[in-house]
Amino acid sequence: MTQPTRILVLGAGAREHALAWKLSSEPGVNEVVVAPGSAAIGAEHRVRCLPEVDPLDGDGVVDAARAMAAELVVVGPEAPLAAGVVDALIEAGIRVFGPTRGAARIESSKAFCHDVAEAAGVRMARARAFRPDEAAAARAYVAELGAAGRGIVLKQDGLAAGKGVTVYDDVTLALEHVPAYLEGRGEGPALVVEEQLRGLEASVICVGDGRDAVALPASRDHKRLCDGDLGPNTGGMGAYSPLPDLPGDLVDRLVEGVHRPILAELARRGTPFVGFLYAGLMLTEDGPVLLECNARLGDPEAQVILPRLAAPLGPVLAAAARGNLRAVVADERLPVFAGAAVGIVLASEGYPGTPKRGLPIEGLEAARGAGALVFHGGSVGRPGGGYGTSGGRVLTVVGRGADLPRARDAAEVAVRRVSWAGMQRRHDIAATLPPEPAVAGAGR
Repeated sequence: MTQPTRILVLGAGAREHALAWKLSSEPGVNEVVVAPGSAAIGAEHRVRCLPEVDPLDGDGVVDAARAMAAELVVVGPEAPLAAGVVDALIEAGIRVFGPTRGAARIESSKAFCHDVAEAAGVRMARARAFRPDEAAAARAYVAELGAAGRGIVLKQDGLAAGKGVTVYDDVTLALEHVPAYLEGRGEGPALVVEEQLRGLEASVICVGDGRDAVALPASRDHKRLCDGDLGPNTGGMGAYSPLPDLPGDLVDRLVEGVHRPILAELARRGTPFVGFLYAGLMLTEDGPVLLECNARLGDPEAQVILPRLAAPLGPVLAAAARGNLRAVVADERLPVFAGAAVGIVLASEGYPGTPKRGLPIEGLEAARGAGALVFHGGSVGRPGGGYGTSGGRVLTVVGRGADLPRARDAAEVAVRRVSWAGMQRRHDIAATLPPEPAVAGAGR
């Protein structure tokens, strides 16, 4: 098992903070460099940041990787993937873990995801895609789905930082909002209209090497801003792992029935997928249904998944980048520590709209002193020391424990020590847990 000694991570959020924290702690790693990173990420042991490097600039990323003699580049967020940064690194002969622009379309186009899933025999919600000039047809399809007695889901076809999806129980309201998804868009699909599914969501993320996949621990995130899954959609206000209703044997069946068929179909199309393949699933009474695919680790899921891994991640990602995952992983899932992790996101006032910035954050040392992990997603170093807010989702505070209730208690104790003016958070992450197991089947 070969550990890359110098790793470049692209991104600046809490997900990339968690990746840097995990990778830099592993034996054999000399340095993790994060571009652009942040002051808080750069404070981790054996981590430095390159704030001058734009992660969307392929040439700049190639130069940075060469300058540090990176043995592996790991791409965190979705925007560099859609921009083709991985393609530039591959062309330069630099080993990279992340999908090419063609393969990353599985996330950057909801219509493409539906097309791939259908060809792969993976079950998704009933749906159709519409171009900007097809408003009348889109409205007719909304009405058709509404007549069946189910709610409607409108999805922006393109990257939207996890916020381009709206669920409507009121079909009339969905009809009114259709034009907003189509106006000002270019050619090609602009809107995907789906039937609404009922159940609990789950995130099953795999490490893919173009052909095969191994699973990370399953997790569940909460997208709505407010307690009780109310309020507007966000990028995620908290997550927990493991899932009582999705034990390991069901995860194995989902990998076999969802991830591997999608990997095979992408390879068949000439765009093999190397990277984190994220399957967002709805666990319905009729079995799991694929909602969407992402081409990277989720945020905040990464913040609760990575602390649970009981083996080094670097060699796994490097082997996947070589297209030979099974050289280092024999099992269907990566090994995990016993216990659980619960992450609570702390957001700025105004989020998910325009967040207030520049407010001093209090209590970070006290939260860490309580045993929590604190991953920074939207903070900036202050001249006199400490950190201030600089984005929407500012922090993810992660508690760990022998089980989910104790991990939640640990997270709550730490969160109560952190504050800034107007801070928003949810109080119900992992508060109500489903029984196990709730579903059967494997998505095909």
